[in-house]
Amino acid sequence: MTAPLTPRDNQPPDDSRHPDAAPAAEHGTTTGLMPARELREGALIALLVAVTGVLLGLVWNWLAPHVPLVADTRNVYLKNTEGEESIGADGTFLLLAFGFGVLTTAAVFLFRRKGGIPLVVALVVGGLLGATVGWLTGMWLGPTPDMAAHAKQVGPGVVFDGPLRLQAKGALLAWPIGAMVTQLVLTALFGPPDPAPEVPHWLQDEQGQQSEQGEHGQQGRPGEHPPGRPQQPEVPEWLRKGHDGPPSA
Repeated sequence: MTAPLTPRDNQPPDDSRHPDAAPAAEHGTTTGLMPARELREGALIALLVAVTGVLLGLVWNWLAPHVPLVADTRNVYLKNTEGEESIGADGTFLLLAFGFGVLTTAAVFLFRRKGGIPLVVALVVGGLLGATVGWLTGMWLGPTPDMAAHAKQVGPGVVFDGPLRLQAKGALLAWPIGAMVTQLVLTALFGPPDPAPEVPHWLQDEQGQQSEQGEHGQQGRPGEHPPGRPQQPEVPEWLRKGHDGPPSA
């Protein structure tokens, strides 16, 4: 019987002379540099995604319905009290932001098919910043928020467009949600498979020794009866000699 070579407390043996020790150290150094590179790429992706929010503001200002207003000499009123232009503006922003999240994530996945936590955080942060930039850009490009000055400019009884506003601020999350859904779907369909974890060298040595011991145990020792078969009784020597000789007359 040989004693198992399992280290105490299941810890790998500290053998700096092992041939695999040097490559393992080099591999650890390489993996230490990867997070810094991924962080730089994530910051760049978040910045580029946030810049595309300007395009979102342009499209939102172009497609969103504007609220018609009318004024007299004192106050400003809604032309149509039952109008749904405010809800339409929020819905338009919601759909556009979700679509921008899908498109930007697909473009990022086309150039960089790898995943990772930095990339996911970059898409979420960049999408939230892009939605905010689009919201502010659309309001800035739309009619002036000073309705009193605008009413004096156009005159009493003249219909003019009200400022473009986002009533439901939760629509800002449509971009990050669209980005996450697209990233999950594209990664599941076209992403590279995860690499198999490497087995430490001390576990490989232990498994090899256990397999060798198992093979020796199956072969058995010389003269040992194999298990599973009935053992034949031994014939005495004097009876074997009498049986092997010629029959008596």
